Amino acid sequence: MSEIKIYRIIGNYIKNKKKYLFRKEVRALREKDALEKVLTQITSIGIYRRQIKIQEIKEINLEAAQDHLIHELSE
Repeated sequence: MSEIKIYRIIGNYIKNKKKYLFRKEVRALREKDALEKVLTQITSIGIYRRQIKIQEIKEINLEAAQDHLIHELSE
């Protein structure tokens, strides 16, 4: 059985001629699933996928996660 991992995804997008940086932490089985979850969250605010530039996708451990909800769900 697969183990759920924690991924940190860092990137940016441009909206209304302003550049926004984001850092999301999500739980997923695979890196591909984590990326899809983050893209879905960001495109829900009216951004196209082609406007999003992913800079880094990294698997992290529970201690490195800064999101409190991730801590609660993983314990």
